[in-house]
Amino acid sequence: MSDTILRYLPANPSWQPSPETATKAVSLLETIIPGADDVKASFADEIRFYDPGENWSGVACSRRWWGDAMEAASTDGFKDLNTVAPCCGAAVSLNDLRYIWPAAFGRFALEAHNPGIGDTTEEQDRKMAECLGAPLRKIWGQV
Repeated sequence: MSDTILRYLPANPSWQPSPETATKAVSLLETIIPGADDVKASFADEIRFYDPGENWSGVACSRRWWGDAMEAASTDGFKDLNTVAPCCGAAVSLNDLRYIWPAAFGRFALEAHNPGIGDTTEEQDRKMAECLGAPLRKIWGQV
């Protein structure tokens, strides 16, 4: 049986809230999703890739070059997410690609394990962003 994880990540992969703000955001998410098994804030020293786990379906852009771009970006801890898409020659950020199931990069994540809901509302998402003080990306994952 797989577990479901709802994650909120700052749109800016390098950004992190203060520990006090993160604690407030955990409390808010616990009120939005009172039935979750666990709600926590995770901080990381380096940027990491948050994928949707078993929901992974790739990138809307050509998958052939994405793996190489990810490997190149990982060598410096994902500090530089910029690359050139060989399919169209566009300068892109790996964080801004259109992932078929949402994915993102970050040093901070707010996570709810097994939330027991279909989805959060736009209003709830807005409140989470206001609480953290930054635009957020929402990722649903199965692990």
